Amino acid sequence: MKQTIAIIPARAGSKRIPNKNIINFGGKPLIAHSIEYANQSTIFDDIYVSTDSKVIKDVAVKFGAKTIDRPKALSDDFASTVSVLKHALSDLDDTVETVVLLQPTNPLRPKFLLQEAFKILSKKSHKSLFTVSENCRKLGKISNDKFMPFNYEIGQRSQDLEPLYYENGLLYITTPHLIKKNIIFNEASYPLIVNHKFAEVDIDTYDDLKFAQFVLNNYNEE
Repeated sequence: MKQTIAIIPARAGSKRIPNKNIINFGGKPLIAHSIEYANQSTIFDDIYVSTDSKVIKDVAVKFGAKTIDRPKALSDDFASTVSVLKHALSDLDDTVETVVLLQPTNPLRPKFLLQEAFKILSKKSHKSLFTVSENCRKLGKISNDKFMPFNYEIGQRSQDLEPLYYENGLLYITTPHLIKKNIIFNEASYPLIVNHKFAEVDIDTYDDLKFAQFVLNNYNEE
């Protein structure tokens, strides 16, 4: 029987915020938000946390996840997320058909985002999906002390810009086939637009953590 699993990567060696993945956020460890989000659906056969930390393992099990021991070689600042997913799959059997990546640094997600994403995949020919948000800023680059507009012409109104989108990190749905090719999504993956305040939360610094707490306290999860 083919399985759908969630994988949550959570190493111990965060530097900007020590022990970031288990820091208190909204009254519980940061990683617990992603585990509980996965658990509130009926989509997953299993939920795994890939970690090199016994403390994180204990937290993961407490909140209802299974764990995968991540080797030291995949636990430093240079290890890619896809390499962690690839290792996790090597620990599992070949019945896994769909992998959902939930990053613990994106703890806030619209309540029904997961269900919406799988509903889209069931109706379309896409096998993978990732979430994006619209960016309405006037962007450019600086070269030789000159500002060179990228997505607009000087004098153009913001409301007349052609929208651009960025990966917000809320959700990635992928396959073992893509992971074995060392990618999580590709040009054929479906870009699910999520224009919600939760999509602006990505915790890497203490300022990010303060902003996330503000969003948690002031925005609805729907």
